[in-house]
Amino acid sequence: MNPHSEENLVSNFGDGDDVGADGKEFLTFMLGSEEYGVEILKVQEIRRYDHITRVPGAPEFIKGLSNLRGLIVPIVDLRIKFLLGIPTYDLLTTVIILNINNRLVGIVVSSVSDVITLAARQIQSFPNCSINLKPEYLIGLGSIGERMIILVNVDRLMTSSEMELMDQVDETSG
Repeated sequence: MNPHSEENLVSNFGDGDDVGADGKEFLTFMLGSEEYGVEILKVQEIRRYDHITRVPGAPEFIKGLSNLRGLIVPIVDLRIKFLLGIPTYDLLTTVIILNINNRLVGIVVSSVSDVITLAARQIQSFPNCSINLKPEYLIGLGSIGERMIILVNVDRLMTSSEMELMDQVDETSG
């Protein structure tokens, strides 16, 4: 399977019935040179990065708005939000549409990797160190052999004040 093929990734999204009681599925993606993951049950769909309408006055990490079959979806570039340098936009740049607290939000990532299943024993708490991510944004570190994946808690990623900013962006667009 080509890990960057949108068609193949979308076809892997099941209803989660095949996950054992001790495991969770995560969609993994790249932000710069690091691999991250979000719970697959939060993923609505994966799209190519294309036209996004910039909204004046929005914070830099909010790239703008996208029309998703009639729904206006705010798009957040996690590379900017996590202070990972100047992002590039190429053929691998992807938008993951997430359902966060019954609200659709798109996140821009460098590329999508694959879908993995992690047992509870493969998820460790994040070490206490100085990083750009607030600890409450993290579920922990997933490990598969030598591979380490930073697991993001998307429900907490968009704090209420940030969601309020996106509400304001939605109001200015409508």
